[in-house]
Amino acid sequence: MLENLIAQIDKTRLPEHIAIIMDGNGRWAEEKGQERLYGHFHGVESVRNIVEGCAELGVKYLTLYAFSTENWDRPQREVDGLMTLLVDTIRKEVATLNKNNIKLHVIGDMSMLPDFAKNELQEALDMTAANTGLNLVMALSYSSRWELVNAVKHIGLDVKSGKIDPETIDSQTLQSYLTTSAFPDPELMIRTSGEYRISNFLLYQLAYAELYFTNTRWPDFRKEHLCEAILDYQSRERRFGKTGQQIQEATDATA
Repeated sequence: MLENLIAQIDKTRLPEHIAIIMDGNGRWAEEKGQERLYGHFHGVESVRNIVEGCAELGVKYLTLYAFSTENWDRPQREVDGLMTLLVDTIRKEVATLNKNNIKLHVIGDMSMLPDFAKNELQEALDMTAANTGLNLVMALSYSSRWELVNAVKHIGLDVKSGKIDPETIDSQTLQSYLTTSAFPDPELMIRTSGEYRISNFLLYQLAYAELYFTNTRWPDFRKEHLCEAILDYQSRERRFGKTGQQIQEATDATA
């Protein structure tokens, strides 16, 4: 089945950047009569599978929403378990990332992470910095409202110090102050587990992304599901405010 799905994908029209809200770990575990951390543990296998799938297909950027600023409000046992799982996973996966030429990036409020997690993350970032293949972006202790407020604060400080003329501020200015300034905006956003919202994730960057929702819980999400999402993306007409006729005329002109 996977081979058939891959054969249907137009490799010349892949989304350059895919963002995923990995939802449903806790509910998956509860449905099996287990503690929520059991689901997070099994969700790691899905991360491995999807990172590998994106690298094999030729996707250039993959952003995974791993831990939001709101997640700090979860029960302490779950938060502590997630931090331990994060560090253990990074420690084990760095060799695989290097083997597959994958470069790790992190976006979010790193100041909120415990020191042991920050140290492991920094080591992984340093060890994969020279890689030139898939860019794997982990959103940790991240929320879009935090990111936007942080960007506005820094713009304000630079205006105050005379580095920026407020009359010249435009959308490109704001984008340059976002934590994602080095990456293109996502073209496809996938959310698992049947929730139809974007939960404070890349609010500015997802302005023109195609949104794809699936009922599949994250621990069950595999390459086949990724391919189905990409095929759905490729079936859509992306107009960016223009008419379908304008898009077709532009396509014909470049053909």
